[in-house]
Amino acid sequence: MRHHDFRRFLDRISLLSPAQIAEAGTAFQDVRRRSEALTEIEERTKKEHKCPFCECEARQKCGTTKTKVQRYRCSDCLKTYSGRTTSIIRYIHRPDLFLEVLRDMMGDAPPSPVRRLANDLDLNKYTIWRWRMIILDGLSGSSSKAFAGIVEADETFQRESRKGSREWGNHLRDPAHHSAPPRLRWYEYGRKGVPMMRGLSRWQLPILTLVDRNGARRAERIPNRTDKTIEAALAPFVAPDVVLCADGLSGYKNFTASRQITHVEIKPIKASIGGSSAYHIQNANSLHQLYKTFIRPFRGPASKYLDGYIFWFIARSLKWDPVEVFRAI
Repeated sequence: MRHHDFRRFLDRISLLSPAQIAEAGTAFQDVRRRSEALTEIEERTKKEHKCPFCECEARQKCGTTKTKVQRYRCSDCLKTYSGRTTSIIRYIHRPDLFLEVLRDMMGDAPPSPVRRLANDLDLNKYTIWRWRMIILDGLSGSSSKAFAGIVEADETFQRESRKGSREWGNHLRDPAHHSAPPRLRWYEYGRKGVPMMRGLSRWQLPILTLVDRNGARRAERIPNRTDKTIEAALAPFVAPDVVLCADGLSGYKNFTASRQITHVEIKPIKASIGGSSAYHIQNANSLHQLYKTFIRPFRGPASKYLDGYIFWFIARSLKWDPVEVFRAI
């Protein structure tokens, strides 16, 4: 728009009715979101500045995509690409709304339910769900990988869930070809004379957490709590010069003994080594409480998606910037 036309447009804004002002505000908000998403995509292109096919840096502009993203033609292999060519959101037609979903997931406020967010963005609920799964996949590296000083290790547990599974329906429809699932559905306990299992069982999935005093955090779902599993989970991240605060589980004892790491065994009442207040697992327990608060509104996500929810929780607890996440994925 020419400057003269733009000034005339501004002069006529005062003639709009309240309903027209509200409609114009919605249109401006939509344009702003689109422009911001395109800007972030361009920032990724400027940062990498290499052809994703041959890594040549020589390029020239070559039109735009359907979503108005700038395309480039490589001067070497002559292939065209954009800032989304190698990203997992390259097939999404509304990157602006995708960024809004990402902001809702990574914001300080609790994330909105899928249906409410779909109504707010005028999208289908299955689209919001699919976008969330894409984001969870992009958050797979959210946990910290380096720990130093005093490191706290402990486990929390998430009840196994087969939400969305058709195993019981398949069994009831065709028991000859579909065997009965290994356990009853959760709501059937107590109704058929089967008492609810108390305490830990194989239906409680362990999640190993690591926390140090510098703010590093890690949560990882592990298949069990055997010695080999604990040692394999700790070995890549716990350095030999740290002090590991953990309970008396044999996996922690064997791991620290084999690598000559100082192990402070945290007992139910007080810590060992003179009862020093510096050695505790209160930060790990606090992280567990934050996880329970985060996961409670989802009413037990399906276990096949649990890893993604753990990545999401860690990214939120570490205050990841949604714009940076948008650029990265």
